[in-house]
Order: sequence, then structure tokens, then C-alpha cells
Amino acid sequence: MREEKFRDTGQTDAMTDFHRIKRLPPYVFEQVNRIKAAARARGADIIDLGMGNPDLDAPRHVIEKLVETAGKPRTDRYSASKGIAGLRRAQAGYYQRRFGVSLDPDTQVVATLGSKEGFANMAQAITAPGDVVLVPNPSYPIHAFGFLMAGGVIRSVPAEPTPAMFPALEKAVAHSIPKPVALVVCYPSNPTAYVAGLDFYRDLVAFAKKHELILLSDLAYAEVYFDDNNPPPSVLQVPGAIDCTVEFTSLSKTFSMAGWRMGFAVGNERLLAALTRVKSYLDYGAFTPIQVAATAALNGPDDCIKEMRATYKKRRDALIESFGKAGWKLPTPEASMFAWVPIPEKFRALGSLEFSKLLLEKSDVAVAPGIGFGEHGDEYVRIALVENEQRIRQAARNVRRFFDNADRTLHNVVPMQKAV
Repeated sequence: MREEKFRDTGQTDAMTDFHRIKRLPPYVFEQVNRIKAAARARGADIIDLGMGNPDLDAPRHVIEKLVETAGKPRTDRYSASKGIAGLRRAQAGYYQRRFGVSLDPDTQVVATLGSKEGFANMAQAITAPGDVVLVPNPSYPIHAFGFLMAGGVIRSVPAEPTPAMFPALEKAVAHSIPKPVALVVCYPSNPTAYVAGLDFYRDLVAFAKKHELILLSDLAYAEVYFDDNNPPPSVLQVPGAIDCTVEFTSLSKTFSMAGWRMGFAVGNERLLAALTRVKSYLDYGAFTPIQVAATAALNGPDDCIKEMRATYKKRRDALIESFGKAGWKLPTPEASMFAWVPIPEKFRALGSLEFSKLLLEKSDVAVAPGIGFGEHGDEYVRIALVENEQRIRQAARNVRRFFDNADRTLHNVVPMQKAV
């Protein structure tokens, strides 16, 4: 009988019968997560620097607004899929204050269930089967897999925002059949922590317009930066960018509200109308009290944002200093809550997945394997600033002990080859 295929023993094999599932590779991070869970079950004290899951508390005034609103008349009903009017006005106000960008809250702002959902639904809205989309490699997984699930085809392009990117983009356009329909960017970047400037964005918008591309910008880490004199810009600051651009932001990192699932898509009216149409069939928006609390976050004082930024900067500095003393020199990120770190030469032949598993087993420190962000990330791991300074320094001591025994450890690792 058909239901036999869906018994637990055969569920994984049965899933491969589904077209969209077949387009998705195994979730790399799950392999590390299984080892992490098993170690914790044995009583190990795992220092988890893998998942970018903020450990800071949401601002007190935001929580108070949620509590105040919950249970009021009508708040338990279906909400508005594109966001309540006050929330969309608050996001438009944020863009005006922060970037000097004017947005119509009725047509150029859509609230999403986090930026990840916004990206995935935008992919559903604009992608026809076989459409080619240019995506940086390495990049946050939804940037590619949102389009793959929608039936698109991904062409990888460089991730670093330098002039050298544009010859590669021109080549990608020239050699793609059919012609690409969209280009994805993410700065400050997850996972690489690259930061783009306005000069780069000007060239990017000109390139997109020249080739009639939709430009999709992930700006989720806009407020996590460490140079107070050089905050990351929005691509929408470029004159005319709104003609072809949608930008995604999130309250997850800015206000440590990751579990609240509140983000935004802003920009081109036609593209946002398409996103709104798709969302109207899929959701009724976030719980109304969450939207009201998110409005309070955007309209409220920014002291909490400055405190968040200062906390991550202290953690970044502790990470760079302590891991450097442990024998692992880390690049210093200018923004984001991540360090994008080359695997030490002695371990590089293992590849990022096997190295991450070994690091977890031998030092009780979890990191994210770079291969999970694309094949060009396989010589790197991503380290998240999601533990306090004391725990970060403890992680460095654990890593130092692992390195001190590396020769014996490597002798026992078979085979020494890159993960595939």
C-alpha cells in the first residue's frame, strides 16, 4: 500500500521521490548538530559557536509592549499578511533616519516572517522554471536554495565586493542560457563578514540596470558593525536603485529577536506587489502583538542597539586575541556577528565538515563548516559571537589543547580527504 512508503524506517528514501526535495543536498549542519547533541547527552560542556543564534535578551521595552498587547480585544485574530500599517510606517521611518531613503509604507514596505521567509517567498514570486539567478558563493543557504526550490538554476559568482567582481559577473551573464533574471547580494555578509560601500553599490546598480536584472539585497546585519564612523549603507541609497531592487532586513540581530520572526522587504513596488500576492496565499502575518512590539522596537530608543553592538565588539576582540594566542590567527571582521576563518594549514586537507566534526569531538567547540555555505567555503569555518567573553576564552584554551595534540589526532583520522 502507498502508506507503507511513509513509515519511519523508509521516510528518508521516500522523500527522494519528491522533485523539490531531490534538488536539495543533505543539510551539512545537521551532521555537526548530531555529534553536538550526542556529546551533550554524555554530559560534555559544548561551547557552541556554530549557529548564529543571538544569546542576548530582547529589549525590555519591546517585551513590555508585547505583554501589554497580548490578550487585548481582537489581537488573537488573523493579522495582516503584509504587516499592520503602524509597523510598515515604522520601517519606513527607520529607513529615512538611518539611510535617508524615503519609502511609501503602503506600496514599498512588506513585513515578512523573518528575512529568510521573505527571500524564499520572493523567489517563489519571481522565478519561472529554469530561470538563472546569480548568487555569491559562499553565501547564506537560502540565497541559493530559495531559488532552487522555486525551480530556478543557480550560477555562482564571487562574494567579495571589489571591482574584481564585475568581470566575473559579466562573464556569468554572457555564458548563462537563458539570461539571468536576478542577482543576490548580502553585505555585511553571512558568512564572510564582507562589507560593501556605496561606490560598490553604485556600480552594482548600474550593472543590474544594464543587464535588466532584479537586485535582491540582504541587509540583515545592517546594525552589527564595529566602526562607528562607517555604518554599512543600503543599496537603496543609490539614486535609481529602487527601480530594480528589493532589500531584506530583520529584527533578529538588531534587537536580538530571532525567535520572534520579524523582518521586512522594501523597495520596488512591482516586485513587492508580487511578494504580497504570494504571501497572501501562504500566511496571515505574524501574531499581532509581535507586530505591535516590533513597531515599538523600530520607533523606540536606540540605546539597546548600541549596547548590542558594543557586546559583539567585545566578543570579537576576545575571540581574535584568545584564538591568536592559541595558535589560530583569525581575520578581524568589521561587521556581522561572525568571523570567517581559514582552516589551519595542518587540517585543511580534511575539508571544513570533517575539521568541524574533529574540532567538536576533540575540543568541545562547535563551529559551522564552510561547505554549508557553498563549495567555495570548504577551506573555511564560520565562528559566531554567540557566547560571552569568558566562554570564548575557554573555547580558545580547549582549541589550544587540541592543537597541541594535533599530530597524534591526525594520525588517527582516516581518510584525510575533503568532505564531499
